[in-house]
Amino acid sequence: MKICVFLSAADLDDRYTRPAREFAELLGKGGHTLVWGGSDVGLMKVVADGVQAAGGRLLGVTVDFLAAVARADADEMVIARDLAERKALLLEKADAVVIMVGGTGTLDEATEILELKKHGKTDKPVVLLNTAGFYDGLKEQFRRMEDEGFLPRPLTDLVFFAEEAVGALAYLEESQGTR
Repeated sequence: MKICVFLSAADLDDRYTRPAREFAELLGKGGHTLVWGGSDVGLMKVVADGVQAAGGRLLGVTVDFLAAVARADADEMVIARDLAERKALLLEKADAVVIMVGGTGTLDEATEILELKKHGKTDKPVVLLNTAGFYDGLKEQFRRMEDEGFLPRPLTDLVFFAEEAVGALAYLEESQGTR
């Protein structure tokens, strides 16, 4: 399976990097391909390193202004014109999406895939990996949106919330019939 992971390129502490390494190792050992923003820095590097070390493939999608921090030894690297094209290519090349901890870019990517699902433009499974409770507030907000009628589809049709890496990958494999 080609799994797109939206996540931070920041250097983060162990409460975020340890679970990211665990997920990356599971992904690689499962023979999956990481589809990611292509950066070789921060949490993006942690996940790419883990996937590659465990035998998985790396498919990066970067933009020209970030090419200097792109991973040189990825199995494939695509350079997009801008961030909008990058986001479209990441989603196009993936069978499933995992949203890990991140900042505004990650949140932008997450809401894009959820909006596409909401309107029936994709049926790719989406997992929000809630490492160290990072997305507790967002999860609460999504539930409020559902409860108050802002979502035309049940929240469970849009996203699966996982607290641990093993649950995230298990959900994706089950949804794709590979488990």
